[in-house]
Amino acid sequence: MLDRLASFFTSLRLTVVLLALGLVLVFWGTMAQVQLGLYQAQNEFFRSFFIYWSPPELGWRIPIFPGGYLIGGLLLANLVVYNFRFDRSGQRRKAGLVAIHIGVGLLLIGQLLTDVFSTESVLHLRQGETKNYSESSSHFELAVVDKTAPATDQVVAIPQEQLQRRPEIHPPELPFRIRIQTFYGNSLLADKQQAGYTQINTSAGFGAGSWWRELPHEAEMDRRDLPSAIVELLTAQGSLGTYLVSAHFNQPQAVTCNGRQYELVLRLERFYKPFNLHLVEFRHDKYPGTDIPKNFSSRVRVQRPDTGEDREVLIYMNNPLRYAGETYYQASFDTDNQGTVLQVVHNPSWLTPYFSCVLVGLGLIWQFLRHLIEFATKRTAS
Repeated sequence: MLDRLASFFTSLRLTVVLLALGLVLVFWGTMAQVQLGLYQAQNEFFRSFFIYWSPPELGWRIPIFPGGYLIGGLLLANLVVYNFRFDRSGQRRKAGLVAIHIGVGLLLIGQLLTDVFSTESVLHLRQGETKNYSESSSHFELAVVDKTAPATDQVVAIPQEQLQRRPEIHPPELPFRIRIQTFYGNSLLADKQQAGYTQINTSAGFGAGSWWRELPHEAEMDRRDLPSAIVELLTAQGSLGTYLVSAHFNQPQAVTCNGRQYELVLRLERFYKPFNLHLVEFRHDKYPGTDIPKNFSSRVRVQRPDTGEDREVLIYMNNPLRYAGETYYQASFDTDNQGTVLQVVHNPSWLTPYFSCVLVGLGLIWQFLRHLIEFATKRTAS
């Protein structure tokens, strides 16, 4: 039984089939981005074990094709089992192939680690502005901010996934529970009645009497979902009221509990840093006499109170700032040239592709030199 299983995983036919399935998956997933958008297509096609089809009105999820994790996992198993079964007497002759296979395997493992552990966010800074956090470009959070202390804010952030899955949340830092009465992952608000809208009934804060409707998930790359929710705050003594929180609002809901002042706001998820980033200057240089961009650059000041670090760094295209395990790329800018948008990438496995390419390159060089030396030796002997 074990021999049959090992023979299956070392089969060249399995490798060819998996590579063919991978080509189909890449083509299909790329085409699906038109309807689903980049991020949903990534999750459904490449960050999954199976691609599912749901019959209309039945709600079933039927697997119809292997996903990226399944194909990549089988390819990895194919490489590992093959290299464990090769003839030990030929280790030196096959060392190049082993190095190539290990390099390809590391590429697969590195991609998995990137999917699991990497995060991408955005840091938007206006001229002269300082921030110690970046924001997600698509995920939101319900932030409960304790504003009682004049000098500092205490923030409790509840991710959007919990708002969608859990009907009631009780963070230990808060004196009240949060009951999610209604949550729309994407929504529209209106001041007056319109077709397809329902009236919002809340007992506290602003927004009562307005109208809203749920929208399907946004698939276009330059747009995002704007969630809204009705939440009720509950204490042991009773309800503090129901509040409307929405990504459409720029101001928070004010709440008083046990003599303390709180704010409720549904905002983009934040990733706080142990340092401050201050935008000294943003430059949008053009070629003389034209409107053709020549260079985009951001001069920022890194200020870290715990170490006393205070220095300026220039970020421009192909020259990111690598700091504290994150990489800051020049991604975009404000139309008035007074603000910059930096893409922040946290990827603990960012070195894996470099190691993989080095191993594959060394393996190819070894194989080439071995065959070259054998050919030259035979020719000299003849």
